[in-house]
Amino acid sequence: MAERVKDEIEIFTGTSNPALAREVCEHLSISLGLAEVGRFPDGEIMVEVRQNVRGGDCFVLQSIAGSPNDSLMELLLLSDALRRASAKRITAVIPYFGYARQDRKVAPRVPISAKLVADLVTVSGAARVLTVDLHAGQIQGFFNIPVDNLYAMPVLVKYLRERIEGRKVTVVSPDAGGVERARAAAARLNAGLAIIDKRRRRASEVAEMQLVGEVSDSVAVLVDDIIDTAGTIVEAAKVVVAAGASEVIACATHAIFSGPACERLKRSNISEIITTNSVALAPHIRDELPNLRIISVAGLLAEAIRRIHDEESVSVLFN
Repeated sequence: MAERVKDEIEIFTGTSNPALAREVCEHLSISLGLAEVGRFPDGEIMVEVRQNVRGGDCFVLQSIAGSPNDSLMELLLLSDALRRASAKRITAVIPYFGYARQDRKVAPRVPISAKLVADLVTVSGAARVLTVDLHAGQIQGFFNIPVDNLYAMPVLVKYLRERIEGRKVTVVSPDAGGVERARAAAARLNAGLAIIDKRRRRASEVAEMQLVGEVSDSVAVLVDDIIDTAGTIVEAAKVVVAAGASEVIACATHAIFSGPACERLKRSNISEIITTNSVALAPHIRDELPNLRIISVAGLLAEAIRRIHDEESVSVLFN
């Protein structure tokens, strides 16, 4: 087992998004940490760290996505293995924080899943959490350790400015809960703001949508944090087109694309779907959606990791 110098940055990853982890390592000019993540014959997850990490500043990069239950267990086991190997500090880098959509009790006898996952991450050995665009900002309060919630919007806006330069633009929030996110995007793009009042019949099924605001003869940029089954974003696109929008662009940080998402997006009137690589997408999704544009957040994560390691301010990345 190779010797190492104390206080070095070491990045480890599971199976949910190794390409993003490698890209982050390239930005930092370091090698990805040596760890084996496999399965026992009965399906249990097996983890082994294959290098000396004593006294190291270790970062476990893992989105809770793809197979979220497996991804979460890999994250917890990697953190536990590093803690037991005497790592100086362990930071859980979770580009997509899964289980965040149950963040409060909205009905009797339901769990607060986000709080449970926060407790599990902390107990596993993480001393800090770094994530991107939490579904609900109050989830930061579920942790008793520092949480850095980065925003992908500055990265996405950089591309959007070039894409819509010189055109009339309205940023549209697909629901009331995303108004703050849409307002921030509108300010960066010097654009108008509209909101869709969404009422659900049940989870993942929208019953009614009403547009509040003006989108006539504008490029409507639908801004959200997650595209899961794509039901909300596709129905929102129909509403803004009916209201006179000249073009519809969908912009979301996390592309889950589960179930009927690809088929819905293919049949929709959305001209371009802009997202990040916080979640690893299957190759067939890129083939099915030629209008999909993926912007990397590796540089953003790498700079945050460097700043955390060097004990510098991370808040400058929020601007």
